[in-house]
Amino acid sequence: MRILVTGGAGFIGSHLCERLLHEGHDVICLDNFFTGSKDNIIHLMDNHRFEVIRHDIVEPILLEVDRIYNLACPASPVHYQYNPVKTVKTSVMGTINMLGMAKRVKARILQASTSEVYGDPQVHPQKEDYWGNVNSIGIRSCYDEGKRVAETLMMDYHRQNQVDIRIIRIFNTYGPRMAENDGRVVSNFILQALHNQDITVYGDGSQTRSFCFVSDLVEGMIRMMENDQTFIGPVNLGNPVENTILEFAEKIITITGSKSGIIYNPLPQDDPKQRRPDITLATQKLGWKPAIDLENGLRSTAKYFTDRLAKG
Repeated sequence: MRILVTGGAGFIGSHLCERLLHEGHDVICLDNFFTGSKDNIIHLMDNHRFEVIRHDIVEPILLEVDRIYNLACPASPVHYQYNPVKTVKTSVMGTINMLGMAKRVKARILQASTSEVYGDPQVHPQKEDYWGNVNSIGIRSCYDEGKRVAETLMMDYHRQNQVDIRIIRIFNTYGPRMAENDGRVVSNFILQALHNQDITVYGDGSQTRSFCFVSDLVEGMIRMMENDQTFIGPVNLGNPVENTILEFAEKIITITGSKSGIIYNPLPQDDPKQRRPDITLATQKLGWKPAIDLENGLRSTAKYFTDRLAKG
C-alpha cells in the first residue's frame, strides 16, 4: 500500500515509518520538522520506497494514498506550550485537511489521539467510555482540547461523509529516538542520571504513570489500522503496569548505575495524578497487549541516550 505518516520524522512516527517499510509498503513521511528530526529518519533515506515531504498539515495538501496515520502534533508540554495557538491549529485545521484528503481519495485514516483527553481523571484506570475531566482554559488545554476536537472531527466526518476512520488514544510511550529536550519524564530522568545530576521529581513523586515501549505501540497502531471489523475506536493503547514517579526515578538510577540523588519541585498546573489505561478493548478487539517489560525497555532507551552522548 501507499501510506502517509504525518509527523513521520517524530519519535513515534519514525518507528512507524520503519515498520511499514519493513512490511514492504510505500511510505510518505510528512513533517514540518518543528519537533521531528531528520536524525530519526536518516537511516531510511536510501530506501526507494521512502519519501519525505517538508510540509505543515495546517496547510492543505493533496496526495494519492491508501492509508493515513495522522500523528502530526507536538506532544510534550515544553513543545505544545511553546506556541499554543499553533498546537490547536495543528490538531483542528490539520485534522480537517487530512480528513478532507481521506474523503477525496477514499483512504482509511487513523487519528493518534492521547490519554490527555481524560484530563486529570476521576475514574481509574481509564476506560474508553470515560468522558474525562479536562480544564478547557488551562496551560495544557491547547493540546488536550485540540485532541478532543480532533476526535470529534473524525467521528463527524465518519457519520456525515462515511470516511473510513480509526481512533487510538496513546498513553505514555518511551524508547529510542525520544527528543532530549522535550521535558518528558523518561528522557529527563535518563539524561539526568547519565550526567549524575539530581533527578527532578515534581510533587512528592506519588503520582503514577504507565509506560509503553514504542515497538509495542506501533504494533497496536498497525493492528488497529488494519482491523477490518466495524471497530473504529477509540481504543486505548498503553501499558497497564503502573509505577509511581518516585519508583520510576529509583529504577532509572539503578539501571544506569548513576550517582544521582532525587530532588523535589512543585507540581505543574493540571498535571494528572494518575494515568493508567484499561486495555481490555484492545485485547478483545485487536488481540493486542504490550510485550516489552519496563526494565528491558528502559535499558534499551538508556543505551540510545548513552550512544548519543558518546557521539557528542
